Amino acid sequence: MRERPADATRQYIDAVATFEAYEDALAEAAKVRGGMYWHKGPASAPDDAYLVRTSASGSEKSLGRRSPETEAMYASFRQRKEMAVERRDGLKASLLKHKRMNRALRVGRVAPIIVDILNRLAATRLGEHFRVVGTHALYAYESAAGMTFEDDAVATRDIDLLWDVRKRVAFATALSKVDVSMLGVLQKVDPTFRIRDAQKYTAVNKDGFEVDIIRRVQVGDDPHPIRLSDEDDDFWVAQAPRAQELLDSAQFSAVIVATNGAMARMNTLEPMAFVRFKQWMSVLPERDPLKRRRDALQASSVEDVVQEYLPQWSQN
Repeated sequence: MRERPADATRQYIDAVATFEAYEDALAEAAKVRGGMYWHKGPASAPDDAYLVRTSASGSEKSLGRRSPETEAMYASFRQRKEMAVERRDGLKASLLKHKRMNRALRVGRVAPIIVDILNRLAATRLGEHFRVVGTHALYAYESAAGMTFEDDAVATRDIDLLWDVRKRVAFATALSKVDVSMLGVLQKVDPTFRIRDAQKYTAVNKDGFEVDIIRRVQVGDDPHPIRLSDEDDDFWVAQAPRAQELLDSAQFSAVIVATNGAMARMNTLEPMAFVRFKQWMSVLPERDPLKRRRDALQASSVEDVVQEYLPQWSQN
């Protein structure tokens, strides 16, 4: 592993500060989605008006007859909305500048498709139902530590997303608001994604990049097998040994940067949980020897990073 150059580190710190401010601005703007308007009263009382709140989905709710209180409510909402939109748009413009600087200073090395997928999951509120596990988690650790792993440790052509089957009802509700299937969500990022015929928990695009969705081994009343939507062509989630341990581990979050300068937040598991999992995989006799060696390399590399750069995570 090697430390990030000083100029790239400074740029990363500034870019992350803007990205996190943009996250806050998006959350604030979400609170004032929709609108308010004055609805005229019936023909029998044409001078009456009622304040109506509209949601982003088009539903409406009356907040009461026009009065000093509803007038103040209307004025406050309009002011909050204008300020939230102005702040969001300003920070979005700043992010574009940071994207160019990130690219010029070679701050990032994550494949852009990863950042695009994570940002799509965040925008649709589906991201809270997944954790990135496997090799791509190393990008979160190295970003937080201000260093980079050797290429052999991070080389991969797939991303593993751990889905929490315990929250399947909430996930189905969230998915229904944005798309008909999880595959459809990925196809908004790259329309060439298709479910593999021989491996239904994997979607692959025209470039051979794969997205795998896994879950814990069936426990209690967990449904099995389970498909992420009612669509025939969607993910059938694969059971993964010891995935419950990964779900139970503390969450680790970091902003990662793509080779084109774009940024996204990656939520994964705390690094020592990753180390323990990879150590276990590295000694599985039935596992491919080449993968076992890479598992051992990743485990030792992340453990070294924790000891030297992230000591606050060493006791987990």
